[in-house]
Amino acid sequence: MIIVMKAGAAKKDRDEVIRRIKELGYKPHVIHGTTRDVIGAVGDERGKLVLQSIESMHGVESVVPILKPYKLASKEVKVEPSVIRISDAVSIGGTEIIVMAGPCSVEGEEQIIETAKAVKAAGAQVLRGGAFKPRTSPYSFQGLEEEGLKLLAKAREITGLPIVTEVVNPETADLVAEYSDILQIGARNAQNFALLKKVGQLKRPVLLKRGMSMTIQEFLMSAEYVMSEGNQAVILCERGIRTFETATRNTLDLSAIPVLKQMTHLPVIADPSHGTGNYHYVAPMALAAVAAGADGLMIEVHPDPERASSDGPQSLKPKKFEALMVKLRLVAESVDRTV
Repeated sequence: MIIVMKAGAAKKDRDEVIRRIKELGYKPHVIHGTTRDVIGAVGDERGKLVLQSIESMHGVESVVPILKPYKLASKEVKVEPSVIRISDAVSIGGTEIIVMAGPCSVEGEEQIIETAKAVKAAGAQVLRGGAFKPRTSPYSFQGLEEEGLKLLAKAREITGLPIVTEVVNPETADLVAEYSDILQIGARNAQNFALLKKVGQLKRPVLLKRGMSMTIQEFLMSAEYVMSEGNQAVILCERGIRTFETATRNTLDLSAIPVLKQMTHLPVIADPSHGTGNYHYVAPMALAAVAAGADGLMIEVHPDPERASSDGPQSLKPKKFEALMVKLRLVAESVDRTV
């Protein structure tokens, strides 16, 4: 259920509604609007008739049932798009398209700092890089772990770019949150509900990638796990799904972008690097994603992809990334956005 407060309702009225929601055994989630606040009451739907009694409380305009199974992510709760603040200079979900760029894996100090400087010079606003790497094979490079996090932090200190890096299990989530500005949940963990609950308890924006076989509704239900723990700062990422096609690593579902934008108030970005698995296709899919309405992009960039520890074939060299950024600005302008 959502409790819609009257425009200009006093804080004491809102606090009393929150107290009553808790008293009835539900978890309140306050969404601040431009003219009024909305309070989501999440819990056992069998008792929703009891919540209806809140409608008579002072300052309450109406109590409305949420029909979607994903409650807090639904536009029924919040009609206007959410804008998530990453740093003083970077927010995602507004008119500016945010580009997150960097290597799949942090391999060493020289590599990550060189890449960070290059992507910033080209116009990227966030540095991406993996310190903990969940890999299909146990024999593949698994990342530098905390040392990798320290190198990312050093790159941020030098360039000023906020960083996004992956969390792979609940045990290391707090450690990653110490260093990272955005916590990434990868496709393999998109339905790791213990991990989703854990990052939902942390005070960091969460970038949630779509699982390789997830429906859009299942994707939004995973976002709901994070949000139901109190963290409303969720960014959705379409990164390709598994189909019968073998010409690309995955099938980048561009149609998911406008569908998600219609179904949820959360920002939506695309990852054409994982979506295609081939650097030849990254630029055209990045441009198409912006045209489709994406709020941002995640692109792998490496100074020497041929020697990369992971995902070299889908990584752009800095010069190619710079050329892509020039084209992105033109496409963004055509859809009333900026980069």
